[in-house]
Order: sequence, then C-alpha cells, then structure tokens
Amino acid sequence: MSDRKTKHESEKFQFGPWVITATRSHILESEGELREKFESALALPQLPEMIFADNVLRLDHSSGFSLDFTALEALKLVDAHNDPLKVAVAQAWTEARAGSEFIREVIKPFDWTYTTNYRGTVRCREGSSCQITDTDERIDMEKLKIREKIHFYSDILLFEDELADNGTSSLNVKIRVMPTSFFILLRFFMRVDNVIVRICDTRIYQEAGKDFLLREFSRKDDEVKDIKAPSHAFTDANEISTYLTERESLFEKIEFPKDVLPQSSKNLRTT
Repeated sequence: MSDRKTKHESEKFQFGPWVITATRSHILESEGELREKFESALALPQLPEMIFADNVLRLDHSSGFSLDFTALEALKLVDAHNDPLKVAVAQAWTEARAGSEFIREVIKPFDWTYTTNYRGTVRCREGSSCQITDTDERIDMEKLKIREKIHFYSDILLFEDELADNGTSSLNVKIRVMPTSFFILLRFFMRVDNVIVRICDTRIYQEAGKDFLLREFSRKDDEVKDIKAPSHAFTDANEISTYLTERESLFEKIEFPKDVLPQSSKNLRTT
C-alpha cells in the first residue's frame, strides 16, 4: 500500500484474539515532515544513520490491549545528555576515538551508541487498565525448542548505525507464531571495536488461551579485553551473547484488561 508517496509493505496475521501487523518501509529521509517529527520528539544531537521510521510490529488483542515496537519510542529512551561510555571505559574509549572525525562532529555529549532499554509500547483502551507486575514465572525456553510449524514470521529492523566505522549499533524485532503460542525477541546489539560489546534483549511469550504475556528483559555487556570468545563471534549477536556477563534482568507479567469499555481512543505507556 502507499502512504505519503512512499511504499509501505504490511503483512497481517490472525492468531486467535490477536491481529498481528508487520509493516516495513524505507529509511527515514534527511529532510521532510517525518524527519522534523523525529527531530522535535528527540533531544538527541544526532540521530542514527539509518532509522526505519515507519517500520512497526503491532499486536492488537480483542480485549483492547495492544503492543507495538517502533524506532521513535525506542530512541526516546536513549540518554541525550550524557556520554556514559566515556566514563565506563575511559582509557579504551580514548584510544578508540583518537583521530576520529566523528568526535569533532559531536558538539554535545550524549550516548552515541544509542543504547536503549526499550521493551515495547503497551497500550490499553481508555477506561481499562493493563496490569504490569513483577513475576516469578519464566518463559519456558525448552518448550520453545520443540519443533512446531511456524504459521507467521517477521524480522523488522528499527534502526542501525555504524558508529562512524567504529562498530555497530542496531535494534530489531522478530516474531514467530506457532499453533500454540507466539514468541517475540526485541534485540539491541552494540559493539564498539576493541572497546565494548552490549546486548539488550526483550523476550515476550504468549500461550494460546492465557490472558497474559510474559516479558523478560536482560542487559549483558563486557569490555572487549575481558571477553574470552573467538574473533568471529564478535560480529554474531547470537554467539557473542553466550560470552557476555548479565548486568540487569527484569521479569514481568502483563495482564490484559478485564474492564473494557467501547471507546476507540488509546492510552499509551512506553515501558
């Protein structure tokens, strides 16, 4: 379909009470109305090189609950005023930066790695409430290893930056829908060459017939000098993840609203 003279490709899939929509479009242009929207909404001195502003994974539940993943909401959680990496790995950071033209372009300090702990945007229909609580329940990863037919799969890139040829920073979201459940992995992967590697993962699981989602967040990182991994692993997020130290974790249960009113407007909550 077409929107604002740009091509958008959308796929829809029905999974019980869910409607899943995966939308892809082109990279955000350097000027125009949408670019201005991003720049005004974000306090970042610089935006990532490649932002897929119209790329969205959205899940709508018949209860009025919805969950979506967008670049804009993710970038709102990037530190726009401090450069935490400079403090965390000062010596290696200084050496990596030496002679970089990128540094002369940065006027204000900010997290130029675009690290974000974005876990998706939860929306509940006005007049209802979505309960998000800490939980002892865990996603059964062994159950997910059981071979089931995949009815729907999508992999959507939200943003990417090569950190002025000093590494990479990217955020993408994947979903797979099986006969009995669906599973989402939202992954932020960052590597500053010879300095640090970081992965922030959000896993979301929903079993058919249940009135809640399980959401698990983890942040792993290490300085490169401390990572005992083969050199080829540093460019493979799946492989390098097994070598990194977990620094933070969060386990949540998101319950669907039980007091739904027939309004169409939405309250937005980014978490």
